[in-house]
Amino acid sequence: MPVTLDNKLVIAISSRALFDLGESHRVFEEQGLAAYSEYQVAREEEPLAPGEAFPLVEKLLRINQRLEGDARVEVVLLSRNSADTGLRVFNSIQHYELAISRAAFCGGASPWRYVNAFGCHLFLSTEPEDVRNALECGVAAATLVSSKGAKGADDQLRFAFDGDAVIFSDEAERVFKLEGLEAFTASERASARKPLEGGPFKPFLAALHELQQAFPPAEAPIRTALVTARSAPAHERVIHTLRAWNIRIDESIFLGGLDKADFLRAYQADVFFDDQETYCRSAGSHVATGHVPHGVANDPR
Repeated sequence: MPVTLDNKLVIAISSRALFDLGESHRVFEEQGLAAYSEYQVAREEEPLAPGEAFPLVEKLLRINQRLEGDARVEVVLLSRNSADTGLRVFNSIQHYELAISRAAFCGGASPWRYVNAFGCHLFLSTEPEDVRNALECGVAAATLVSSKGAKGADDQLRFAFDGDAVIFSDEAERVFKLEGLEAFTASERASARKPLEGGPFKPFLAALHELQQAFPPAEAPIRTALVTARSAPAHERVIHTLRAWNIRIDESIFLGGLDKADFLRAYQADVFFDDQETYCRSAGSHVATGHVPHGVANDPR
């Protein structure tokens, strides 16, 4: 029987998100592909410095050490490098003893085409176009936009999500954008017991929830939080939606328009996902932040 990644949480990550490839990328931009290739090959025994998502990946992979049997978390590398120039990336993976064995090196082409083939629940990249394409394929995806990826004080992995257009569809946000706060509030009050449709991160949140069930509640290595600009009475529909989905979120923070950054820092988020670039810029000075280019807030029309 062939090996499968079924029943695993599968995270795909680009090489530039996992490692700091800023210097070599500048060589590519300023001198071209041939110079970039020479640069990487000449330094393939020099480990790359950790990148924005490195602490997140470390924590994800450590979850496997707490479970008996087969690994439940799989991290897959998706890279625009060729296998030749990507050798430095794999040597760096070995240097840091990261349990990553599967990869697609695409020789300059976009690697997002492989997110469904690997069965990925989440794709993290620094390339916005790749992220948009992955979202269109039905996979949760985000562009890492911050310069903050500090390692947390413990091994618990804390995810934070915006609600509308991330966990939920953008149906309510469209009312707010087109008709204003008063219409939004009236609409959400009238639809309080009607579950929202799922957004691009619903399947990923469901996969996290399933993995959490493998641990006693007090010992779960994953914690989730909803950090939303909503407030009462618009909170009620959110609660009924999560009940209908049978998905538990550990913490729900309804801010009523307050800046999210201080709350994310207090929660000690390892990563935060939001569809609005304004919130991403604010949060990015405190925590690793992924922009989700989905929904009405990202509609260029």
